[in-house]
Formats: sequence, structure tokens, C-alpha cells
Amino acid sequence: MEEFNKILKEAREAMDRSIEHLSDEMGSIRAGRANTSLVNNIQVEAYGSKMPLTQTANVSTPDARTIMIRPWDKNVLEEIEKAIMASNIGLTPQNDGEQIRLNIPNLTEERRKELVKQVKSLGENAKVSIRNVRRDAIQDIQKHGKEENTSEDTIKGFEADVQELTDEYSKKADRYVESKEKDILTV
Repeated sequence: MEEFNKILKEAREAMDRSIEHLSDEMGSIRAGRANTSLVNNIQVEAYGSKMPLTQTANVSTPDARTIMIRPWDKNVLEEIEKAIMASNIGLTPQNDGEQIRLNIPNLTEERRKELVKQVKSLGENAKVSIRNVRRDAIQDIQKHGKEENTSEDTIKGFEADVQELTDEYSKKADRYVESKEKDILTV
């Protein structure tokens, strides 16, 4: 029994990681509104090494269409600007010597539809990952069930628990997709 509970716990943790990854991926999609997560993955060459932008500057959103980047050390301003240009996030930095401003343009209807397709694809990838976790967990349950001569009813009960987890996490992925889709389509 303890081994089966361990398998369920590991499956839940793996599914949590799938949802976290989906959340991170969704955060990097520009939905027409300023969001600091757009620049979270940008690496800046500063002080002789590469470091995340968030470790070299304060990143904020003063309004719905602007991301403001204020470096703690103004000597790094040009490096931050270069890193933004190299990151291919599709935004042109405006450097005023004190800070960098990123203006988020309005999305066209065509671009919104492309982004919705991308979001749905990410959601489906997350659900595939969740189903793969389910498959592996059920295989482990069956394997341990045979090794321990566990009753068929007990094995089926744990398989049903894994399926419940799968359904729960698939619904979470769907909610993320619906929320992001609504965010993208809101003009």
C-alpha cells in the first residue's frame, strides 16, 4: 500500500510540474497587455557573466501598455538594451539614459488568432504530458501489484485514483487555456 501511495504522490508532483510549465509558457505569450513575465527569461551580460534581467534591474508595468526597466546600475543600461534586442520578444526598447521603456502595441485580429492557436497547442502539450504521467503511474501500479500479489480490486482502485488525478489536472490545463484565450481576445 505504501508503494502505491508513493506512486500517486509522484504522479501528482509530475502533473504539478506540467501545469507549472504550462503557466510559465503562457506567461511568455504577449497578449496585448504589459506583463513583466515577457522579460523574465532574458539574460543580460553584466559584470562579466550572464544573469537574468530581473537581477540587474527593477521591472514594472506602470500602465497596461508599458513595461519599465530601471537598472540598479546605469552602466548596465546598454547591455540590457542589447539583451532585449537579441531576445526576439518582438519589442523595441526605448532607452532614455535612465531607464528602458517597452511599449506593447495593440494586437491585430490575425495575430490574436495565431496566439490563440499557440495557446491551445501549449495546453494540448500539457495534457499529453499529464496523460504520459498517468500511463507511467498505471504501469508502476500494475507492476508493483503483481510483485506484491495485490488484489485486482486494490489495483483497480489505485488506477481509478490516478485517473481522477489526470482528470483534475487536465481540467486545470483547460482553465489556463481558456483564461489566456479570453485574455488574448479581449480588445
